[in-house]
Amino acid sequence: MAFVTAMAHYGARWFDENWIAQLNSPEWKAATGNNLSLATLAPADVASNGYRENLALFQQGKCAIWVDATSAAPFVTDPERSSVADEVGFAFAPGTGRGKPSNWLWSWALAVPESAGNKGLAKEFVAWATSTRYRDLVASRYGWANVPPGARTDLYDEPRYRQAAPFAGLVKESIETADVTEPTTKPVPYEGIQYVAVPAFRSIGTAVGQQLTQAIRGEITHEKAIENSQWVSDRVIEQTRLLADRTEGK
Repeated sequence: MAFVTAMAHYGARWFDENWIAQLNSPEWKAATGNNLSLATLAPADVASNGYRENLALFQQGKCAIWVDATSAAPFVTDPERSSVADEVGFAFAPGTGRGKPSNWLWSWALAVPESAGNKGLAKEFVAWATSTRYRDLVASRYGWANVPPGARTDLYDEPRYRQAAPFAGLVKESIETADVTEPTTKPVPYEGIQYVAVPAFRSIGTAVGQQLTQAIRGEITHEKAIENSQWVSDRVIEQTRLLADRTEGK
């Protein structure tokens, strides 16, 4: 659903400003229709393949395009892990040309929880794991292309890293241009590009994903998947509102 949501956010949206689900809108229908069309071109078991399965297929040359995290670039350019390492190219996530790309952003954070038993040592570890010392240690053992990205801006200015990782500039720009506060061309009451940053989205996203999976498998039509998705989103939001009203004593 992360991929589907990013595709939909070209011009569609999960909810309007009043939290009314928009899954039966023309834009959402077009986005999910495109996704179903792509599924017909995908390797077998597309409905059940996950991160590891799709990565392995790409590394084996059995999948032409792999859409995933910017941090995953070394996995497909390392000749010891990828049989197509010398044939891989990289591209920005597409958009509609209306100023909204679909490159998504989740989290590049390291945090020390309040419940940690030894916050001092934890903070020291975080400082070390994001330091130039750790960067250089990884580079010396595994090569510059395998240095964890996203932790330090200065990594992308390091000549040795840029030489070993030709995708470095594209990765940095992808991170910097992802805007979780305005994910689509239409106004929305939520944040998030490949998700909706509200607790209810976990159940909504799972339910809608199940509907689209059934459509991919040919168990239901695209139209039925849209109808069911709209219904379940309306019900979950309605229940969420009722719970909120009760909590506030309304």
